[in-house]
Amino acid sequence: MLLHLPIAILATLSTIAVSDTVPKFDIVRECRLEGGSLIEFDGCSEDEGAALRELERSWAQFAGAGKRNCIASAAIGGFASYVELLTCLELARDANNADKGPLGSQKPDGMQLRAPGVSVGVGHDPITPGQVPGPGSR
Repeated sequence: MLLHLPIAILATLSTIAVSDTVPKFDIVRECRLEGGSLIEFDGCSEDEGAALRELERSWAQFAGAGKRNCIASAAIGGFASYVELLTCLELARDANNADKGPLGSQKPDGMQLRAPGVSVGVGHDPITPGQVPGPGSR
């Protein structure tokens, strides 16, 4: 009997904590909690259904860490929304892809960090590090 205990513990601590399927949310409850007219309820139901279908098609392309964070975020406060889950996952995926940049570099050239104290913009003179702007600097 105790021989199975380590297996049970390891199974609960598995790194695959996110399901391979889209979580089940109660769309009817969600749309009713938003209140409003029957037309608004129908619109909410259509939006949630469309988001669910898109999630079912693209679920495998999202990273596990993004899934865990976004599922928790989409279900905050007892509300659960497929629209919020899909938006969160797409933003997380796009942010991850943007960090890779073109040709696998970490950041695109336009996003390179500049020296501290240097401002860049239209109509602004850059301030070099250590320089204090004076009254005639505008």
